[in-house]
Amino acid sequence: MPLSLPALNRVVLAAVLFVLAPFAALAQSPGNVPVAGVDYVEIAGGEPFAAAPGKIEVVEVFGYTCIHCAHFEPLVSAWKAGLPDDVSFVPVPAPFGGYWVPYAQAFHAAQELGLLDRTHAAMFRALHETGSLPIANATAAEIAGFYAGYGADPGQFAKAMASDATAAKLERARGFLRRSGVEGTPTLIVAGRYRVTADSFQELLDIAGALIERERARRRR
Repeated sequence: MPLSLPALNRVVLAAVLFVLAPFAALAQSPGNVPVAGVDYVEIAGGEPFAAAPGKIEVVEVFGYTCIHCAHFEPLVSAWKAGLPDDVSFVPVPAPFGGYWVPYAQAFHAAQELGLLDRTHAAMFRALHETGSLPIANATAAEIAGFYAGYGADPGQFAKAMASDATAAKLERARGFLRRSGVEGTPTLIVAGRYRVTADSFQELLDIAGALIERERARRRR
């Protein structure tokens, strides 16, 4: 199962991860081969979200409002910085509904306006550390005000959030999540073919790395 579901109790999850951590470390020791149905699910007819020629895609399905994604962010950020040139890393904000949607819109607006690199980690901090933005019931004006601190024009940003182009991106993401069987965040999907299942953040990354190698070997055949 993915590490979090929108309604999952945080305290229970933390306790589960604490218990499972030693076993996760054993399960993905060096040299182990990921096992279908245990370490990943093979997606029938799966395709990449944004295929790039010659690249193996890794999609991270995440949500700014997800506390587990906030905790995962520094780890996955360091991991993606070390990926080889034949791997493309694609973050996809999950528009599950409710309070997930405005922040998914904000991601796409920030990306369109060239603000994403400077604001991605800061958005997690604003929601889960400083509390300068509300997780639930955030207005477009409140979110645009946050991005104004990074040089955005608030009116332009709110307009980008509500644009037809952003709506189309959310719908595309919904289709990808349905086809890939994504139910929670953070979730990693490799090459559109493998949905990683894990019980710890490190295991997510270890399995994804092994599946990248598998996909690379498959393409050489």
